[in-house]
Amino acid sequence: MQRVCFLLHVRPDRIDEYRARHADVWQEMREALTATGWRNYSLFLREDGLLVGYLETEDFDRARAAMDATDVNARWQAEMAPFFEPMDGARPDEAMEPLTEVFHLA
Repeated sequence: MQRVCFLLHVRPDRIDEYRARHADVWQEMREALTATGWRNYSLFLREDGLLVGYLETEDFDRARAAMDATDVNARWQAEMAPFFEPMDGARPDEAMEPLTEVFHLA
């Protein structure tokens, strides 16, 4: 099982709305994440907009590709893109670069 952590930056002027959107993530999106292998997926948001994501999956590249193939992901990413600081034209899900794990207490 891979543990994946990534960072993104939510625009400070959109933080409240971003939180509100994630208080009620579409059921179809939740089902797609589960079906494509995303487990124990969490997002943490700091007051300045720093977003920390964490998930567990058998194969992150495969799980990300499977999500990319879903219609619901395309719709969700289109709605979420304006919440983020510019990412050189990448969608938020394309900008998720895993951090290198340097310690894990099992």
